[in-house]
Amino acid sequence: MQKVLHLAPLALLGACAMGPDFTQPAPPAPEAGYASDGAGLVNLAEGPELTWWTDFASPELNSLVERALERNHSLAASKATLESARQRVAAAAGKRLPQVDVNGRADYEQVNLSAIGIADRLQAAGLGNPEFDLYTVGGGVSYDLDLFGRNRRAVEQAAAQAEAQQRQTEAAHLIIAGRVVAQVLSIAALNDRIQTEKALLAEGERNVALTEARERAGAGTLVEVLSARGQLASDRTSLPVLEQQLAEGRAMLAVLLGISPAELEPTDFSLDQFALPEQIPVALPSTLVHKRPDILEAEARLHAAVAAVGVATADLYPDVTLGATLTQSTSDPDNILSSRYTGFDLFAGLTAPIFHGGTLKARKRGAEADARAAAETYQQVVLEAFGQVSGLLSAMDTDGKALAAEQQAAEVAERSLYLSRRSFQVGNSGILQVLDASRTYQRAKLAVVEARTRQYYNIARLYVATAGGWTDDEGEDGSTTGS
Repeated sequence: MQKVLHLAPLALLGACAMGPDFTQPAPPAPEAGYASDGAGLVNLAEGPELTWWTDFASPELNSLVERALERNHSLAASKATLESARQRVAAAAGKRLPQVDVNGRADYEQVNLSAIGIADRLQAAGLGNPEFDLYTVGGGVSYDLDLFGRNRRAVEQAAAQAEAQQRQTEAAHLIIAGRVVAQVLSIAALNDRIQTEKALLAEGERNVALTEARERAGAGTLVEVLSARGQLASDRTSLPVLEQQLAEGRAMLAVLLGISPAELEPTDFSLDQFALPEQIPVALPSTLVHKRPDILEAEARLHAAVAAVGVATADLYPDVTLGATLTQSTSDPDNILSSRYTGFDLFAGLTAPIFHGGTLKARKRGAEADARAAAETYQQVVLEAFGQVSGLLSAMDTDGKALAAEQQAAEVAERSLYLSRRSFQVGNSGILQVLDASRTYQRAKLAVVEARTRQYYNIARLYVATAGGWTDDEGEDGSTTGS
C-alpha cells in the first residue's frame, strides 16, 4: 500500500489538460452590421420574443403553431437525438470517476502438478492430479489518473457536441414555427386569390352579358359575343390550378401538425385576419451572434473541434492507472466470507506510446485542421446571417412601396374598366377595349394579393432570421445517476 501511495501525488497532474483551451469567438466589430435598417420599419434592439408569431394577432395561427411544436414528428426525433447526446456526456464524465466492478464464479478444476515438477512424487504415492470445486467472489476498483487530461477533454468535447445538438433542436423548433406561419399565410393568400379570381370571373360574365344584350338589340355582333365568351373561358382555367395548390398547402400544413390531411379542420384563412406589426423587433448584430441558433450551433461545433485537438494531443503522452482487487476463493462455499481465504492486489499501471507508425501525430494534425475548418465555418455562418437579415430589412421598405403602387394601379384599372364598359354600351368603342381593360384590371387585382402575400412572408422570414430558438430547461448539464 505504501508503494502505491507514493504515486498519489501524480493525481495532482490530472488537473492539467493538453491542447488549446476554447475561447468564445470575438463579437462583431462596431462597424459590422446590416446593410439596411428597413427605413425605420424595424426596432433594432434585443430581437423578437420567443413566441414571435403572436405579433400577427391571430388566435388560429397561435393554436396551429403550438400544436406543431407539440406534435411534429421531426421535432420529436430531434429531441430524442438531443437526449442521446446528453447521455453521451454523462457516459464520458463517468470515465473520470473510479471504476468499480464485482465478479463471482464457480469452477470445477484439475490442477496440473506436472507443470511444477511434483507429478512423479504424487504417482509414487499413488495419487494423481487433484480435482476440486472452487468458488470465487471479489471486486476491484481502478482509477485513471488522466495525467494529461484526455478524459477531461473528451468530456468537454462531448458536452460541446451536446450543446451543438441542442442548438440544432432550437433551430428546428424555430424553423417548424416559421414553416407553419408561412404555410398558413400561403393558404390565406390562396384563399384570397381564389376569391379574387371568382370576382374577376363575375366581371367576365358581365362582359358576356353586355355583348349578348347589344347583339340582341342589333347594336353588337356575334364576334363580340364570342370574344367575350373566349376571354371568360380562358379566365376559368386558372381556378382549378389554385384549388389544387390549396389542397397541397393544406396537406403540407397537416404534415407539419403531425396529422393526416383528412384530420385537418377547415382553413378558411384570409390575409385580412392577420395584423401587420407597426414595428418589427430585430436583434442587433452583437445580440444576434449570441441568440440565433445556427450561429450558436456553429460556435458549439468549433468548441468540440478544439476539444478534439486536446484529446488527440493527450494520446501522445503516457497514461497511468491505479487500482486494487479483493478476492475470496475457497473450495467450500460455507467459508466464502472467511478472512482465511482473502486475497488482494494493489497495482499501478503505465501505458506509453512508443511507435504507432505516425498514426497518433496524424490524428492530432487532422484534429487541428478540423478546428480550423470549424472556425471558418463559424465565420461563414455569421456572415450569411448578417446578409440574410440585411436583405430582409431592405425588403421591408420595398414591400410597402410595392404594395402601395399595386393598390393604386388596381384603382386606376378598375376605373378604366368602368369607363370602357360605359363607352361600349353607348357604342363609342369596341369590345376589344373592354376586354383589354378587363385583363388589366385582373392582373392588377392579382398583383395586389401577391404584393400583400410577399409583405407578410418577408416579415415572417425576418422574425425567423432574428428570433431565438426553443429552450429546454431540463437536463442542460446532461447529468445522470447510476452505472
